[in-house]
Amino acid sequence: MANAPGPAPLGRFVLLYALAWTGGSIAYTPLLTILLPVRVAELAGPAASVDWLARIALVGALAASLGGIGFGYLSDRTRNRRGWMAIGLVLSSVLLMAIGQAGSLAGLIAVIACWQLALNMMLGPLAALAGDVVPDDHKGTLGGFMAFAPALGALSGAFVTHPGLASHDQRLWLVAALVSACVLPVLLMRLPPASMPPPDLPAPEPAAQRARSSRALRMWLARLAVQIAEASLFSYLFYWLLSLEPAFTENQTARLFSAIMLASVPLALGAGRWSDRTDRPLVPLQLCALIAATGLVAMALATTLATAIAGYVLFGLSGAVFLALHSAQTLRILPRPDRRARDLGLFNLANTLPSLIMPWLVLGLVPLFGYSALFVLLAMLSLLAILLLRSVAREG
Repeated sequence: MANAPGPAPLGRFVLLYALAWTGGSIAYTPLLTILLPVRVAELAGPAASVDWLARIALVGALAASLGGIGFGYLSDRTRNRRGWMAIGLVLSSVLLMAIGQAGSLAGLIAVIACWQLALNMMLGPLAALAGDVVPDDHKGTLGGFMAFAPALGALSGAFVTHPGLASHDQRLWLVAALVSACVLPVLLMRLPPASMPPPDLPAPEPAAQRARSSRALRMWLARLAVQIAEASLFSYLFYWLLSLEPAFTENQTARLFSAIMLASVPLALGAGRWSDRTDRPLVPLQLCALIAATGLVAMALATTLATAIAGYVLFGLSGAVFLALHSAQTLRILPRPDRRARDLGLFNLANTLPSLIMPWLVLGLVPLFGYSALFVLLAMLSLLAILLLRSVAREG
């Protein structure tokens, strides 16, 4: 990369970028997991809240997908990542607070859709900014620091809902303030020169373009396979553990999830740095997919709460490390550097599509064959991810 930053500026950027990425996680984790379900229950009542949450999740996923692709493309065309990020930060913060003022379910859905568009106006260009600045031999380290995002996003939910800290509407203000505090430093710092590809970058030869697109597609499919398993466990972990131990509580599930997210951070940092030093970026991803499959098989065979939790710990740790490192290593194989943000928006479909696929898998398997059949299928998907990653690694 021309005019690549020296070690000190690059180190500062990686840290501030990881902080901004954490801000993105804080923007949606407390809202979607705690604050929004509470607001829906207030408007719809407990009996209808599940159905309305499903509708809101569908509309939100569609808006997020369109926003990530569209605003990513605009940041490519205008060559102005941080301008779009700043506008998205302001709009998403305003709309976040408007969610608490929605007086009807239809109005709430409309505000959520607009909020998702605004949030991805910030997140789409933010995702591409790392590819603009961080060279390939530091992307493993970048991925390790990005593992802080889901862990701190989960903790932020516990923080803003701490009893006596803030009212429901004040919690939304507090989330907006936390997001701004995380994102503003990377918006205000001086970036290294020539951090974006030149506007007159020639298009690759058709054969080279097809090869790059094929590698990108296989990387996308590998993430989709693991992300489906992550989404399934995120949504149904509590119900499965409850089927093994009726006394298991929601709080115990939340603490287990948070502990795994926190424990994954040093593992991701270590794996990412190792991949940078050895120039073997995809080996940790393959190993994580293998451990995830092992954990899922252990879960399928589990008959006690202890063995079930042990299997989930294996899966949860390896899955969290996989997703963090994959996000950074994807930047290596995108077909067109000058279309980086648009392509990352397309890659983000691997994060939104599982919410549409996962319910059908669960409804088709669990009532007839139990959770064990679901876990075996998810393990097979993780093994498929290994094969896809091996084929990408063989091509260099």
